[in-house]
Amino acid sequence: GYDALSYSVENDGKWSGRQLLQANEDNTTEAPGDGGKLYVRNCTEPALHEFPNDIFTNEDRRHGAVILHVICAMYMFYALAIVCDDFFVPSLEKICERLHLSEDVAGATFMAAGSSAPELFTSVIGVFITKGDVGVGTIVGSAVFNILCIIGVCGLFAGQVVALSSWSLLRDSIYYTLSVVALIVFIYDEKVSWWESLVLVLMYAIYIVIMKYNSTIQHCLERKTKNAANMVNGLANNTEMDDNSNCDATVVLLKKGNFHRKASVIMVDELLSAYPHQLSFSEAGLRIMITNHFPPKTRLSMASRMLINERQRLINSRTYTNGESEVAIKIPIKHVVENGTGPSNSSERGVNGTRRDEDVAEAGNETENENEDNENNENDEEEEEDDDDDDHEGPYTPFDLPTGKMEILKWLFTWPLSFVLYFTVPNCNKPHLEKWFMVTFASSTLWIAAFSYMMVWMVTIIGYTLGIPDVIMGITFLAAGTSVPDCMASLIVARQGMGDMAVSNSIGSNVFDILIGLGLPWALQTLAVNYGSYIRLNSRGLIYSVGLLLASVFVTVFGVHMNKWKLDKKLGCVCLSLYGIFLCFSIMTEFNVFTFVNLPMCRDH
Repeated sequence: GYDALSYSVENDGKWSGRQLLQANEDNTTEAPGDGGKLYVRNCTEPALHEFPNDIFTNEDRRHGAVILHVICAMYMFYALAIVCDDFFVPSLEKICERLHLSEDVAGATFMAAGSSAPELFTSVIGVFITKGDVGVGTIVGSAVFNILCIIGVCGLFAGQVVALSSWSLLRDSIYYTLSVVALIVFIYDEKVSWWESLVLVLMYAIYIVIMKYNSTIQHCLERKTKNAANMVNGLANNTEMDDNSNCDATVVLLKKGNFHRKASVIMVDELLSAYPHQLSFSEAGLRIMITNHFPPKTRLSMASRMLINERQRLINSRTYTNGESEVAIKIPIKHVVENGTGPSNSSERGVNGTRRDEDVAEAGNETENENEDNENNENDEEEEEDDDDDDHEGPYTPFDLPTGKMEILKWLFTWPLSFVLYFTVPNCNKPHLEKWFMVTFASSTLWIAAFSYMMVWMVTIIGYTLGIPDVIMGITFLAAGTSVPDCMASLIVARQGMGDMAVSNSIGSNVFDILIGLGLPWALQTLAVNYGSYIRLNSRGLIYSVGLLLASVFVTVFGVHMNKWKLDKKLGCVCLSLYGIFLCFSIMTEFNVFTFVNLPMCRDH
C-alpha cells in the first residue's frame, strides 16, 4: 500500500531520493521481497490509529456521519465545564482549606489547575496516547485564545470602559514571556529531553513563590511610585464621587484597595461612611472581597454573587412597588450572605452567566417602559428562582425537574450527564457530603480525564475526515472549546468593571498551561515512564505558532499601555482581529504555504 511518493533507501543507509526533513522510526518500513530495501513514507502518521476503531467508516463520515462526531465533541466541552465548575473546583477549595494554604499560593496552584484541567489532560493524552502534537497545539492555541480572545470579548461586551492596573498585568505577562521563551528554546530542535521538561516544572515552582510574596513586592514598588499614584487616585476618586451608580463605587474601592493596605474591617467601615446612601453592610463586605486582598477565585465568586444580589434587588423592587421596596432590597442580600460565600458556580458556567448578565444590564436601565417591566417580570422571577436553586444546589440533579421552559430544556440536555455524575461524584458543596471532598477530587479527576479522552478522540476523527492536521485541530477547535468557560467567567466580571480580575485570570491560567500543562506530562514520560527518552514533535510549524504567541503578549501589553491602561471597545476589536490573523497565519504555516514545515498527513489507500 505504498504510493508513488515513497522514497527508497539503499542498504548502506544513504539517501537515493531528496533528503527528508525528519525520518521517524515509525515511518521506516522494510518492504518484503524487495532486496531488503527500506522505504520511508513521506507523510505523518495520523493520530487516529492510536484510538479505538470508529463505528463509522471514513466514507460514512464523509457523507454526513462526521456531524455526529462534532455534536459529541461539543457535548464533551459542556461536560468538562460542568465537572470542572461544579465538582472539581469546590473539592480543590476544600483541599486548600485543609492544607491551610495562603490565598495567593492556592490561586496559583490548585485554582489554576481547576480552570486549566481540560488543557492539562489533553496534553497528557497527546504525550502518552496520540504521541503527536495535539496537546502542544491545544495549549498554544488556548494560550492565544486566552490572551487575545478573552480580552477582546471583555473589551467589546463589557458595556463600559474598564480600568486596568499595571502591576498585575505586567507581573503575569513578564513571567509568561519568560515561560514562552523557555518553551521556544526547548522545542526548537523538535525534541524535548528530561532536564528541559524539569526546568519548565521548576519555573512554575518559582512562580508560586512570587505569588506568595506578591503583596510584599507590590508594596515595595508602590512605595516608589506613591506620590504620582496618590495624585492619580485623588483625581479618580473625585470624578467617581460625582457619579452615584453602584459600579463606580466598586471602581473607587478597587483603586482604594490598591493603595491603602489596611485591615478589611476598617475598609468596610470606610466604604460605608463614603457611600451611606448606596450600600448595606453585607454589600460593602462583598465589595471588599473583590479587592486584591483576596485570590482571583474568591474575587470571581464574590463578583458573581454580587451580580445575583443586584439583580434580585432590582426584581424585588419592581415586584413590591406598594411601598415595601425598602424591605425588599435588604432581604435578598441578607439571605445570600447567610447562605455562606461559597463559589456561585452557576454564574461561572457559560450560558447561565451571559444570560444573567444581559438581564442585569437590562434591569439596570431604569428608563424602560412600565409595561415592558411587567412583561419581563414573570420570566425574570422564574429565572431568579432557578438561579437561586442552582446557586444552592450547584449542578442539576436528575430527579428534580426545574421550573421555566429554558431550564427544563437545559435539564433534559444535561440529563444523561447529571445522572451519571449524581451517582459517581459526591457534591462536596452540600454540608452532609463535605467530608467526602477527597472522593469528589479523585472521581472528578477521572471524569475530566475520560471526557478529555473522548473529546480528543472525536476531534482527531473530525480532523482526519476533513483532512486537517492534528496541530490545527488543537490550535483552533480544541483550544476554543476548552477555554470557553474561562471566557464567560471573565466576561461576567469585566461587566462589573473589574478588569484586572478578568485579565489576570486569562494570563495566569496561561502560565499554568505552558509550564505544567506541557512540562508535567513531558517530565513524566522522560523521567518516570521511559528514563532518558526524548519527546519528539512532528511539526516545525509549532515553533512559528509559539513565536506568534510571544508576539501576541507583547502586542496586548503594548496595546493596553497605548490605550492608557483602559479596556474598551477599540482595544477589544484590535485583540479579536489579531486573533483572526493568528489563526490564519498558523493554519497557512501548517499547510506549508510560507515554507516547508511538516509532511502531509498519511491517507489510507
